[in-house]
Amino acid sequence: MSFRRISLLAAIALLLGTVAVGTARAQGRSVADFSLKNAANTEVTLKGYSADKAVVVVFVNPNCPFSKLYQNRLAALNSSYGSRGVQFLFIDTPINMEASVDANEAEKVKIKVSGGASLPLFTDEGQTVSTLLGATKTPEVVVLQPEGGSFAVRYRGAIDDNPQVENYVKQKYLEQVLDNLLAGRAAGVPDKRAAGCLIKRF
Repeated sequence: MSFRRISLLAAIALLLGTVAVGTARAQGRSVADFSLKNAANTEVTLKGYSADKAVVVVFVNPNCPFSKLYQNRLAALNSSYGSRGVQFLFIDTPINMEASVDANEAEKVKIKVSGGASLPLFTDEGQTVSTLLGATKTPEVVVLQPEGGSFAVRYRGAIDDNPQVENYVKQKYLEQVLDNLLAGRAAGVPDKRAAGCLIKRF
């Protein structure tokens, strides 16, 4: 076997190993607990949902065009999977308006936004949860699954592959992950880069 071929095989093995490690880290991390406040200023904890099959934490912002585009989709997902043992937690998250999206992208989004379903929003005081879960944009989702007294992170990122036009969606990442988990299978894809407004850190 030539040195060039050995080098190529070694490079491929290294790449596959890196991908495998990244996947294991993304899916193997666990979260013990956190708390949020609802509209009535009542505190709820993650542990309070330990009897559910999965918890989907969704970071949104009412002023983010991308969040508005996903409102109806998120409301439909909440309704569809809520009856199957999946709890959705919608967190009102501050965004950096100046650096959210570039001018051209923002203009495209503005044209398509028209209303949307209202979502029950929680408050994340001190941005504890968004920091803990590594969220960087709105909307962005993190799927947690109860496991041994804590919650394992099964997925983080985009809801689907087309934030602007719902009818053109080809890959429904969040649905695929939830369907897999509910069927007792591995989540599948561990993460997908979300498109949206940048979360503002204080």
